[in-house]
Amino acid sequence: MTTPAQGLHSHVLATLGLAITAGDHPPGTVLRTDELAQDFDVSRTVVREVVRVLESMHLVESRRRVGVTVLPTESWNVYDPQVIRWRLAGADRPRQLRSLTVLRSAVEPVAAGLAALHATPDQCRELTERALGMVATSRGRQLEAYLVHDIAFHRVVLNASGNEMFARLGDVVAEVLTGRTHHHVMFEDPDPAAVTLHVQVAEAVRERDAARAEALTREIAVGALRELDVLAP
Repeated sequence: MTTPAQGLHSHVLATLGLAITAGDHPPGTVLRTDELAQDFDVSRTVVREVVRVLESMHLVESRRRVGVTVLPTESWNVYDPQVIRWRLAGADRPRQLRSLTVLRSAVEPVAAGLAALHATPDQCRELTERALGMVATSRGRQLEAYLVHDIAFHRVVLNASGNEMFARLGDVVAEVLTGRTHHHVMFEDPDPAAVTLHVQVAEAVRERDAARAEALTREIAVGALRELDVLAP
């Protein structure tokens, strides 16, 4: 259960994080703790806690007698799921989506090939179940239900790769897929060809066909980039 203090913390963090990533507070801007506390009508303790979180994301730097300085974009932890969520909520969404999708296209095909070599029977089973779940929810404007299976499918692929660096990108992929859905950068029903490709990837992993799993996943990535050309040019 969320306490009132936690609710205030979350509200200030989300509002300030969105404002910084949207450019409302450009790099070099100095934010004063007292002023933030007054603006948000919260205690300085809440503001300090929020600033600590923003510092952990490298969005800001706090110095005594200076204040809280907004850092350049190059310093930000762009892999942090919350930073991704905030950036996808802003005007720079098309560029951010493309950047993240290009990242996925570089990583996920290789991860799928490795998954075909290293996936456990349980992971193969879950991959198949999630692919079938995607099929079952791919019609009738069930995008939220489809999203659940889509995120889980890609998490399994990354985890089954056996590479801990790939596995840590599960939250990044989840934010990309969630952002596309919630910001309506998806067709009303998923592309049938893309859904079929997911089923085929599950088959390739189960059959230990690394080359085919990698090639099919690359097709998924290429298709996702094509969709962005149409939906978020």
